[in-house]
Amino acid sequence: MQSSPTQPVSTTEYLMFRVATERYALASALVREIMRWRAPTPVPGAPPLLLGVINQRGQILAVIDLRLLLGLAAAAPDRATRLIWVHHDAIDAALLVDAVDDLIPIDAAQLEPPPANLAGPAQRVIHALYRHHDQPVAMLDPVALFALVQEAT
Repeated sequence: MQSSPTQPVSTTEYLMFRVATERYALASALVREIMRWRAPTPVPGAPPLLLGVINQRGQILAVIDLRLLLGLAAAAPDRATRLIWVHHDAIDAALLVDAVDDLIPIDAAQLEPPPANLAGPAQRVIHALYRHHDQPVAMLDPVALFALVQEAT
């Protein structure tokens, strides 16, 4: 079946990753680099979700624990743990995630609205859902994500 010329297909690539047992995704245009875990330098007086800072290719990045930001319990890093260097507007940061899964193309028409019963931080940062092999993937809104980080610091 071909798409009609009046309906252009709007496909965007997203980086899919895991935080605890849930899958999340961010537009790949926001991702600068995926890095192996390394311990950041602590920042005195920083909130718990700001684990510290790292120097990556001359850029100082705040390391944000996505588990804590989403209201989940912290977890010790393991071999699958990754840092995702994200750039949005003038903000650069490294998001700590449990694992990076895949880079997937998603058609905007495949996105569903988030569940109405979301609560807490998830309600603010999840702007849509996508079904990947019948598993839900929460699409994160970078504006809301960084606003939440800013409020916590």
